[in-house]
Amino acid sequence: MDVTVHRPEHSAGCMRVSKILSRIGDKWTVLVIMLLRDRSRRFSELKRGVEGISQRMLTLTLRNLERDGLVTRTVTPSIPPRVDYELTELGHSLAGPIQALGAWAFDNMAQIDAAQTAYDAKEKAV
Repeated sequence: MDVTVHRPEHSAGCMRVSKILSRIGDKWTVLVIMLLRDRSRRFSELKRGVEGISQRMLTLTLRNLERDGLVTRTVTPSIPPRVDYELTELGHSLAGPIQALGAWAFDNMAQIDAAQTAYDAKEKAV
């Protein structure tokens, strides 16, 4: 008989991992990281590249990514000031898994659509 012992340190670790996954799994975070994987970009480039994101949400997303050590923000003194965002080494290490997950979703889109259609039809029949 397998008995799992609940340990507080395990639970605390799971909560921290859950918070990290929640942050990096956010749709805006994923899109920003994918835009930054090849080169640094200015705020306005990111805004144009992420369809539907508000200026406030992009600002919050970039601040959170910077706080988490995934993005650096470089201000170049000029008029107006130039601000560039770039992935850190840690951010680049996340871009690969995110890209792989996106490729998986793209490759399996038809199967997922078919499963959803079958499920919805079954639910309507009940």
